[in-house]
Amino acid sequence: MSWVLELLKAIGLTVLLFTFLAVVTAMMGVYAERKIAGWIQARLGPKHVGPQGLLQTVADTVKLLQKEHITPRRADVLMFNAAPVVVAVAALLDWVVIPFGTLGSRVLVVRDINIGVLYFSAMASVTVLGILTAGWSSNNKYALLGGLRSASQLISYELPLALGILWAAMVAGTLSTVGIVEAQIQQGGWFLFTLPPPIGRLGAPFGILAAVTFLVAATAEVNRVPFDLPEAESELVAGYFVEYTGMRFALFQLGEYGEMFGMAALATIMFLGGWAEPHLAPYLWVAVALGAVVVAAVILLTARHSLVIRPVLSLAVLTAAVGLLMSVGGHLPSIVWFLLKLFTLVFFLMWVRWTYPRLRLDQLLNLSWKVLLPLGLLNLLATGLVLTLGGR
Repeated sequence: MSWVLELLKAIGLTVLLFTFLAVVTAMMGVYAERKIAGWIQARLGPKHVGPQGLLQTVADTVKLLQKEHITPRRADVLMFNAAPVVVAVAALLDWVVIPFGTLGSRVLVVRDINIGVLYFSAMASVTVLGILTAGWSSNNKYALLGGLRSASQLISYELPLALGILWAAMVAGTLSTVGIVEAQIQQGGWFLFTLPPPIGRLGAPFGILAAVTFLVAATAEVNRVPFDLPEAESELVAGYFVEYTGMRFALFQLGEYGEMFGMAALATIMFLGGWAEPHLAPYLWVAVALGAVVVAAVILLTARHSLVIRPVLSLAVLTAAVGLLMSVGGHLPSIVWFLLKLFTLVFFLMWVRWTYPRLRLDQLLNLSWKVLLPLGLLNLLATGLVLTLGGR
């Protein structure tokens, strides 16, 4: 009966992951993006549906559920209907190897496999199949162009993305996502700033370069500004999903936000220590808390535009509270540290979206093949040389 228990466990974890993907990454992600966009553009964002607009995304979901499913007359019906499911399922499968933290001696991960980062990369690349299928099966020239753009973009940026993943795996000595986090815990520092002894903090440039390469490539992988050429509303109306309505349209959004959160989660694991709390001396935590208090005081005394200062003030208060707690020897649950790092990276990706303009196709491909790929290769070779000479 062991296979029955495994099956029931798999079903339960699938439901749990899909709930997390749909509620946290998609619904809360859309709400957060609207609020962040409003903050950057000095406006309110969602405000009227629920307290501070918290139920706006719920209302949008209910509206999409009631929309008619329209299939173009000459579309390939089977492929047209399967494409959004492929994109959403690929985003769901990414999270199988993401560890959220620890509970006692148990790591909170669906499955810790010894090729975790390789599995994540493989599942993330499945997204392009759904996007290309959607563009081709719609029998629409705009959709087809969007799908072909996505194929060229994702094929180009898979290489620097893989180099960033290989760098972290090489430094940790394992392809397991749990193993990469445990390697950072054992050496007492994040791979973003510290290589294994005896190199230590002298290896910070290598980690920073690998993280930048990975994040830029990850942004292109999930088709977000400034790499949103497959959608390009001003050129292709909406690109590969222009013909989709109702919940099939929502599934593409679910896949996009699920992939974005998944890439941010993998970056957290590889470069920011995953669920491990920062190892700072108590006086440094006090300095962090005092700095946040000073920022909050300056904002309250000098700022006049409440739309701009409110989010910054909230973050300053949160930082001060965490700093004070850690300075007196307190601890936060490991899953809280993981989520704090995750949402910090998600905030950064959303900030980038509402700051930079869209690149041209030639600029996008040049950035991948002429900048990120050579930098990633050189960083990988240089790090391997340094680790070898250091006796690793």
